[in-house]
Amino acid sequence: MLDHVFTDAIGALRETLESAFLERQKDVDERFQVDVLLGDVTWETSYGLPGEGFPPRVVAVITFDWPTWSQTAYRLWLQQEQIDDPPRIEIEIRLRIQRLAAHPNAEVVLGALPSQSPPIGSSAPLERFGPTVETLYRDPLEDPAYAIEVSYEGTYELTEEPLADGSILDDHFSAMGGWIASTLVRLGDLKLEFLPPDEEEVLP
Repeated sequence: MLDHVFTDAIGALRETLESAFLERQKDVDERFQVDVLLGDVTWETSYGLPGEGFPPRVVAVITFDWPTWSQTAYRLWLQQEQIDDPPRIEIEIRLRIQRLAAHPNAEVVLGALPSQSPPIGSSAPLERFGPTVETLYRDPLEDPAYAIEVSYEGTYELTEEPLADGSILDDHFSAMGGWIASTLVRLGDLKLEFLPPDEEEVLP
């Protein structure tokens, strides 16, 4: 892994998610990609509750974006130059209920979700945005499955402290794993009808 504050933040979030006993969805590609034209770097992964089968009923899809201007500010900081605007990581967390047997009631789902995440260090909490509902057809076009997603979006500002000491990232992201895990549990406990997983058996 590169010695870089962006990858340090990824490692800090991974650690707190795994400490909360969430499972990375190994059947879904984890992506770390660079926009060759703009230079932006994006990391995406997904975690769910253990023993849910595939696809899981509830899952969190997490995206970190490291824009080019953040890299420029970080490079200036490494060179001990003055920076007016500290680098930021743009964060999106999509909480997804899937494998639904009927069209979901968005009001019920939103009622189980807070309007904000916990704060990340001194940065503002992530803000909740409206739901997206999907209808997923198999072949042939009958007995569709449904899914609903609600996203939380915001930025994490890398002030002098976490830039100088990467271990502070662990403290700043420590609340996120427990919050994501407890929120997935609340969504999984909603009185919704689910289709069976694609696998014959749900893992214990």
